[in-house]
Amino acid sequence: MTRNEIQKKYGYLKDIIGGGCWNLEPGEVTDDTMMTIAVAEGILDNPQNPIEDIGKHFIMWYDSKPKDIGNIIRIALNEYKRSKDWTRTAYYAHQATGGMSAGNGSLMRCLPVALYYNDIDRMLKITASQSMLTHYDQKATDACQLYNLIIYEYLNDKPKMSPIREYVEKYPEYRHAFNLTKEELKATGYVVDTLICALWCFINTSNFEDAVCEAANLGGDADTIAAITGGMAGVYYGYDAIPDRWKEKILVKDRLISIAERILNKKVC
Repeated sequence: MTRNEIQKKYGYLKDIIGGGCWNLEPGEVTDDTMMTIAVAEGILDNPQNPIEDIGKHFIMWYDSKPKDIGNIIRIALNEYKRSKDWTRTAYYAHQATGGMSAGNGSLMRCLPVALYYNDIDRMLKITASQSMLTHYDQKATDACQLYNLIIYEYLNDKPKMSPIREYVEKYPEYRHAFNLTKEELKATGYVVDTLICALWCFINTSNFEDAVCEAANLGGDADTIAAITGGMAGVYYGYDAIPDRWKEKILVKDRLISIAERILNKKVC
């Protein structure tokens, strides 16, 4: 739905109600959460060299016939099932989409890498590698690394604005996130548009709930924009800042909590 369609039907949506284009149950998650779980599970299976294991979990999820799967990821994972070669999948999807592989499907799932690895160089390398399993375009890799750099700084208790201001200087496409109005945001699946939207929603709010509501109410690729915003806001504001009425509805809540506990217990440098 567009922003105007959401406003006309719901006003300003602030609760988890289900429905939408996949007719979801209230609290049922989309591909963003499921692929984030796959990245986390792959890291936990093999922290020293997680990429093949992350891919294994992608395929297990793909084989479950999910309601929601992005076009680039669908093409890439289907190619892996044919070739059994991860070095081919992203480039195949890049060619099959006419070079349009700068989607947001690797950004939406990359957060667990920053949560797990303390060494910043290793974190950045694995962040890039998980992106390149399915997304060949460098813009997708750049967005994942920018996002996880910001997350990394928040995990090390940095203030809200300074990491964003510092790192967007290395990725100049994102500088104008500070200057756009809400009406100028483009809630598309293009990774640069998505991350600009998420940064804007986070920058222009002061708590977890408002950041995620702003993102979801933009419409367009709302689940991904809200997931990316929520990841950033969740790390910065903390678990207790998430509204209880939302926590109670998430159908995979127990699985997510279990993964978080396992990351805390097994985290390595």
